[in-house]
Parts: sequence; C-alpha cells; structure tokens
Amino acid sequence: MPVEPATPPAGRAPRADARRNRDRVLEVAAEVVSEQGAQASLRDIARRADVGLGTLYRHFPTRDALLEALLRRRFELLAERAEELAAAVAPDRALGDWLREFTRGAGAYQGLSAALLATLQDPESPLHASCLTMRQACGRLLVAAQRDGLIRPDVDAVDLFALANGLAWIADQAPSLAERSDRLFGLVLDGLAPRGGGTGPAAG
Repeated sequence: MPVEPATPPAGRAPRADARRNRDRVLEVAAEVVSEQGAQASLRDIARRADVGLGTLYRHFPTRDALLEALLRRRFELLAERAEELAAAVAPDRALGDWLREFTRGAGAYQGLSAALLATLQDPESPLHASCLTMRQACGRLLVAAQRDGLIRPDVDAVDLFALANGLAWIADQAPSLAERSDRLFGLVLDGLAPRGGGTGPAAG
C-alpha cells in the first residue's frame, strides 16, 4: 500500500485516502490500546488497520503522538470540567471532585499513568502540551482552595498531578488493591490539608 504524507503541501486539503487512513489508525489504536495498554504494539495497530507501518509513522511519528491524538479530547474535557466545578461548588469540593475524575481517567489504559508522568520531564512530547493545559486548569482549582486556607500552601499542580497518577499506577500495577482506591484517595486528600489541623478537600 502506498505511503501518503500526513501533511499536504500548503494550500491543499489532505487527500481523502490519507484522512481515511488516519481515522482508521485512530479507530484501531483505541481498540488495541484498550487491550494491550499504553505500550501497545504499533506494528500490531498498523496491521489491524490494514496500513503500512510507514503510513502509521507519517501520521503519528511517535507513540506519544498517537496517544495524544487518542487522549486529546479527554484532556480538553477535564480542563473544561475544572472550570465547571469552579463555578458550581466550593473550592475544596471542586478540587477533590476533579482529582477523583482525573485519577479514574488516568487508569483508563494500562500503563497510561506512567506515560503521563513521563511527560513532566519531556517538554518535547506531544502529550506534554495536552497535559499542560489540563494541569493549568487543575492549578487554578488548587490556588482557589489555597486562597481559602483549605490546602497547604507548599503544594503545587505538579504535586497533585504526580499524586493522582500515583494512585492510578497503584491500581494499574496491583488490581488486588482496587477496592482500597477510595480509602487511598481519601488519605491523599487528608495529606493536602494545612498542617496543624483541618481536613483535606472534600470529594463526593
């Protein structure tokens, strides 16, 4: 099968077959990543999508580029969700609810939490930019809760991102602990409380 360029020359729309191939790769990738996790075989994805491996790489040069395309809308929705919660409930409740939703999403694919954590040290990764927008939305919730004295002042958005992914990683690596997820989440929230008393952010 011929390998088509992912990006057409300036002024030209993508060829119809190129668009179909890209859409097909994403459709199959969602299935394969659900089965095999974030480290799914790209060769297997190309084979099942009935495209050449070169075609896959022209559309998605790296694994992170493919994951970013799969997860972009999820990240956008989480950023939007932060704004909705900020407008609807108290700052501590907003932060707790958002962290819970993020933690559940980070466990959507096996190995995803580790891939997301890796983006913190790799600003060149396509996942980094998508995660940055989401982390900034979380950061605004954090600042609001800290302003009200509900969260210890030495916590930042990267801390929250790491802790939430850590909880998702535990469930990923030790499914036997899944039933403890709510308890572990509550312990993390308690640890965010200001030193010297009080409770962490509420979570429904």
